[in-house]
Amino acid sequence: MAGTSALRITNLQKAGRPLPQQLTVAPPANVQLRTKTCSSPGERLSQSKSMVLQDCDLPQKPPISRHRRNQSQQGIVGAEAMGPSSPVELQGEYLNKAKISDGGKKHRKNWTSTWVVLDADQLTFYKESKQEALANLKPGCKPDGVALCGALIDWTTEKSSRRNVLQITTHTGSEYLLQADSYTTICKWYDAIKKTVNSLSNGSGGSRPGKTGLRRSASTESIPRHSSLPSYGSASPSTKQRSMVYRRSINMFTNSKLKYSTSDSADKSGVKNRLKKFIIRRPSMKTLQEKGIIKDRVFGCHLLTLCGREGSTVPSFVKLCLETVDRRGLTVDGIYRVSGNLSTVQKLRFMVDQEEELDLDASQWEDIHVVTGALKMFFRELPEPLFPFRFFELFVEAIKTKDRRQKVQAVKKLIQQLPRPNLDTMKLLFGHLQRVLACSTKNLMSSQGVSIVFGPTLMWPEMDCGNMAYNMLYQNQIVEFILMESRDIFDLAM
Repeated sequence: MAGTSALRITNLQKAGRPLPQQLTVAPPANVQLRTKTCSSPGERLSQSKSMVLQDCDLPQKPPISRHRRNQSQQGIVGAEAMGPSSPVELQGEYLNKAKISDGGKKHRKNWTSTWVVLDADQLTFYKESKQEALANLKPGCKPDGVALCGALIDWTTEKSSRRNVLQITTHTGSEYLLQADSYTTICKWYDAIKKTVNSLSNGSGGSRPGKTGLRRSASTESIPRHSSLPSYGSASPSTKQRSMVYRRSINMFTNSKLKYSTSDSADKSGVKNRLKKFIIRRPSMKTLQEKGIIKDRVFGCHLLTLCGREGSTVPSFVKLCLETVDRRGLTVDGIYRVSGNLSTVQKLRFMVDQEEELDLDASQWEDIHVVTGALKMFFRELPEPLFPFRFFELFVEAIKTKDRRQKVQAVKKLIQQLPRPNLDTMKLLFGHLQRVLACSTKNLMSSQGVSIVFGPTLMWPEMDCGNMAYNMLYQNQIVEFILMESRDIFDLAM
């Protein structure tokens, strides 16, 4: 209907007739009146009303995007189509930053809250606001920053489980992650950094190594990030020259590394040869002992070996200690129970092993607990205890006997079967402990207390695979029983 009326109005105007009242139609708001003015006076002035709508008058509908990341990408593509833009500077804001790579070397991801400032050509990171950071900055120190020239910025979901994360990759291979809890905030920084990167790339003139890679609108295809890589055949001559210098530097580094490894291996082989010759030429243990360079030890030496070397059945060090305690230690409170100073005990041990002249009445051995501590250490460090390993179970079975007289006879029979050095040393030791018990009112040492000290010291099983409490119980019982019945077992005088 509207089309028929418009055609009729146009015909009447061409004929020069006035328009009927009922055909006069007011032009709608969106109808443009098109007027044609003739250049010659002979031409008639014609006016026509057009129903054609201009593009600028149509209501603009924003493009529908199914993902918020696509919206930011479409906006960036539109901005880039308008031509190069000037760098954007942001005064600063707290963002979460993580450096995950430095020149291609991976770093452990560590998120930190950082005050980020976007300058004309770089991102600068401060621990606090820029003014406070610059005020507290030490002379000669510079804040950490990221050069944006030739950098690549993109969203990422693979490098972090957080939301709203963008990744910045510099032309040197360093990678940074920026994150904010607010999507609006991180989008603002994404757009600003993107514009800065694009302006720096366009201002540098053409293609260059490390130029920012772009993503084509409405497409998932990415333009190559580095157009100067060997896989792309569009490298400029200057780029090829730089790559040749880079290869030459790599070759020089590799050659120097190979030379270093070769010289290092040669040094190692030389050291091995010298050590081998030294081991072959070194004298034997017997030769060193004959020359007196190495002396036989006392502590840790087998009892039979020590007695055979000294030509006696009781070690001289044991005799010396027992005589010293008999002379000035029987009435000392807690004798054998109280420990002496460990460093002094070790000093005494060293002197005994060096076979130096020893005087236990000297002032440095004034503490009698040092002497008793060294005696107990001597028995503990025997390779085989005073009660040999093969007799351990036999003594345990004998102590289980109920009848006292049978128990005494069983234990006495076992002791008489011991090697002579063990028997004589045991007889001397238990005779001394009898004298200690005789002064129990002064030294406060009972038979049970003495057995607790000497039980684990004088006997232990060869394979300690049983219950430790079980073994300790019988150790203490055996020593205490021998101590109480020592006169009958060893035929000691009253």
